[in-house]
Amino acid sequence: MIKKVIFIFVSMLIISCGKESTPKPYGELRLEYPAPKYHKFEPNCLYSFEVSDYAKIYDAKKPCWYYLNYPKMKAKIFLTYYPINNNFADQVAEAEKMVYRHTVKASSIDTKAFQYPERKVYGNFYELKGQTAANIQFYATDSTKHFVTAYLYFNSRPKPDSLAPAVDYIKKDLVHILDTFEWKN
Repeated sequence: MIKKVIFIFVSMLIISCGKESTPKPYGELRLEYPAPKYHKFEPNCLYSFEVSDYAKIYDAKKPCWYYLNYPKMKAKIFLTYYPINNNFADQVAEAEKMVYRHTVKASSIDTKAFQYPERKVYGNFYELKGQTAANIQFYATDSTKHFVTAYLYFNSRPKPDSLAPAVDYIKKDLVHILDTFEWKN
């Protein structure tokens, strides 16, 4: 009797090991963010735009500089304003220097020029791929008086796969900011 049980057990073990096992794939984290609702942000500055209700706005270091915080994503957009005083080329060069200093870690940098002549808003939108500290940057200008820059940072290690849903969400907000950006004079 014991020999029969051992024989059946060994037979089942041999038969069950005939197939290659397939490991289960790792579960993917599904992050869902609320649909954005926008409101006009009109600081006491020379510009305005629409911003998502999901972003919390705080004053930064200087007048007309702001932080747009996304607390649940641990993300922050740092927005700066500079008047142009015969230094337009220097302002553009400085903004591009801030982008291209990430080339050490970036696997690619996608640059898109934009222009809204009816509102006199022109600039470049940069999307940095790879393990960069700033994932999206842009500058907007009227090319004669005003220059605004924005940089998206996360308060975490740069892990492109993990941050991708948040970057995509905030990228849509940044595009909306540019689509609604206006100079006040």
